[in-house]
Amino acid sequence: MLPVRGHNGHAGALTRILGTRIAWTPVGDGEFFCPGCGGDRNYQRLTGRRRLTLLGLPVLPRGASGPVVECAACHRHFGTDVLDHPTTTRFSAMLRDAVHTVAVAVLCAGGTSSRTALETAAVAVRAAGFPDCGEEQLAALVEAVEEDTGRVHPDRSSTAGLGIELHEALDPLAPHLARVGRESILLTGARIALADGPYIPAERETLATVGAALNLCTEDVTRLLEAARTPS
Repeated sequence: MLPVRGHNGHAGALTRILGTRIAWTPVGDGEFFCPGCGGDRNYQRLTGRRRLTLLGLPVLPRGASGPVVECAACHRHFGTDVLDHPTTTRFSAMLRDAVHTVAVAVLCAGGTSSRTALETAAVAVRAAGFPDCGEEQLAALVEAVEEDTGRVHPDRSSTAGLGIELHEALDPLAPHLARVGRESILLTGARIALADGPYIPAERETLATVGAALNLCTEDVTRLLEAARTPS
């Protein structure tokens, strides 16, 4: 008796005869954070052309495929949106620059006459990745920023001149930072502001701008600023 070939047998035979193959062409390369490897890797950006195959040989075009990003290490393919995620190196630099910008902005709002505020800011900036930053450097930078923006310190409460710098530093970072990380940056600014006494209006305005740039709602910003006033 001849064996009976079932439906799955017919399907398997058909896939061995007919199939689809993609011919990939590199169109770019670079470094990215690979979600598969969990670290920074080199990549190739690929575009492809689908072809119908008969017995493994390409016979008919079936249109375009991709583009995709191929990891040079694990060779997995990802959508090109993975390139929107910063590399680990870039993310660390963005975080470092964000803390530095917030520290300078808060000092500009509250002044540099308080040694305690300068020391608190310098400690935060050094911890963020600027090991050589000192109080004198921050004071000189604040003075240069104030002269450049034409601010009148300390009675002028407008922080519009520094708002652009804050958004430029924080807006690209916020989508890639967990909520606890965003709150931590705001609390760092709050501790600098509180180092020489209660918040003044200009400091609150600056910290509100920081919170908005970090995608924190007004209620959360208020809660965090009050929490910073309570010693842990």
